[in-house]
Amino acid sequence: MKSINCKGKLIDLDTPKVMGILNITPDSFYDGGSYKDEQDILRQAEKMLIDGATFIDVGAYSSRPGATDISVDEECKRLIPMVKLLVNNFPEILLSVDTFRAKVAQEALLVGASLINDISAGLIDDQMLQTVSELKVPYVLMHMQGTPQTMKMLTQYEDLVKEVIFYLSKRVAAARALGINDVIIDPGFGFAKTVSQNFKLLNAADQLQILDLPLLIGLSRKSMITKTLDVDAQSALNGTSVLNTIALEKGASILRVHDVKEAVEAVKLYQTLIASA
Repeated sequence: MKSINCKGKLIDLDTPKVMGILNITPDSFYDGGSYKDEQDILRQAEKMLIDGATFIDVGAYSSRPGATDISVDEECKRLIPMVKLLVNNFPEILLSVDTFRAKVAQEALLVGASLINDISAGLIDDQMLQTVSELKVPYVLMHMQGTPQTMKMLTQYEDLVKEVIFYLSKRVAAARALGINDVIIDPGFGFAKTVSQNFKLLNAADQLQILDLPLLIGLSRKSMITKTLDVDAQSALNGTSVLNTIALEKGASILRVHDVKEAVEAVKLYQTLIASA
């Protein structure tokens, strides 16, 4: 059984769950600057919870390719009030914090966040794993090369799938060595990978099951969809649903998405299909 302990709740991930994305950055590729004030943020969070999100992932640092770097203090200034706002208004919320900085993670967890989603798997900030260990929360670690500013130039692999698995296994071992019990892996679609590499990785995502850990897949409205279909991110919902369904077939435990309702429907239809076999 694949499960994680979130704030004393055991979340069963054998049945796939949906994580809604709530970006409060001005420059995210899809929803940057969408939420102008606290009421906008609360409305969007409420909609995602009503639509069936188990987790909501909140981020204040845009990790799209070439995104502007901001200071730790600026990230905290954007993020921490929003974590407090969401936890105060939705006391049962399981809030994931999308950050690679230990200080940001610590401050967010201390005011009510539930898990950390780190695109760098603890490699950008060497205090991150220790922080997560001390605060005893689930940890999502992702495959990436370089940083959001440099990753587009770091797409050279001899064997993409093997290298992703090896990288993740090493980072899982580092997390385990510090006593982090609840680890979730993310192959990092769009991070230091070309469009064709993203499809190759999705096609082989079932091989990640060798690590015997919950698998988070984030494909929502990404460039592998928009570039293949020649559409913009606003028009990429149908493509996202198609690839999310394939991700479920490949063993995804969590779908990280902008559009919760459609992802929940994909999970329900897929689970019904499996149950009929």
